[in-house]
Amino acid sequence: MSRADFFEGLKGGIPIGLAAAPFGALFGALASDQGMSLGELTLMSGTVYAGASQMVGIDLFGHNVQAWLIVLSILAVNFRHVLYSAAIARYIRRFSPVEKFFTFFLLVDPQFAETIKRAESGKPVTFAWYFGFAAMIYVPWVLISLVGGMLGSLVGDPKTIGLDILLPIYFLGIVIGFRKRDNFLPVVIASTAASAIAYRYVGSPWHVSIGAFAGVALAAMLPPVRSNRKPDLATENHEV
Repeated sequence: MSRADFFEGLKGGIPIGLAAAPFGALFGALASDQGMSLGELTLMSGTVYAGASQMVGIDLFGHNVQAWLIVLSILAVNFRHVLYSAAIARYIRRFSPVEKFFTFFLLVDPQFAETIKRAESGKPVTFAWYFGFAAMIYVPWVLISLVGGMLGSLVGDPKTIGLDILLPIYFLGIVIGFRKRDNFLPVVIASTAASAIAYRYVGSPWHVSIGAFAGVALAAMLPPVRSNRKPDLATENHEV
């Protein structure tokens, strides 16, 4: 493992870890409010490790929904990670099976976004960099979730002070970061429209997967515009 790449990853992950901290605290507060113990909410943050899915899970816990439906709902929200893993597969071909296991486990939204940006800028995606970057998101997330659970009673209902709006804003920021990519606007419009319609007629959390499918389907049908894209140097440099 390259020490330089690892520390570069740590440095790059610091602002992401700080930005994700409020969501971890929010999850901890909400989970505590739903009756989860500190051990349970910390274990959930450490194993599920997906903010939106964790929020969906604790909301369903509070409504006494059957366990299988909770698991299925979390899978529906997290289905986008299947698409993420497919998108970065070509950049991690030389990772060992163990490295790939940790790569996919730690593959959250900002990790995906930064991995794609790094690869398209011509820098190699090494496991050392990837793991260092991920560590600065994962460790604070778990710890801040615990702190949120401990201090949740002091916050009260997060919705009364608008904390529930943080998660949508966070995801919007990640999406806007890809605004210069090919066919960005039509894909976002199609995905948004499909998600909104599904939310109205199908319900949550299925609108997340339906919106993603709509965006992917349109992106597959639209012709790519290569003139405004930088060469994929990371791929070219690693071709055999």
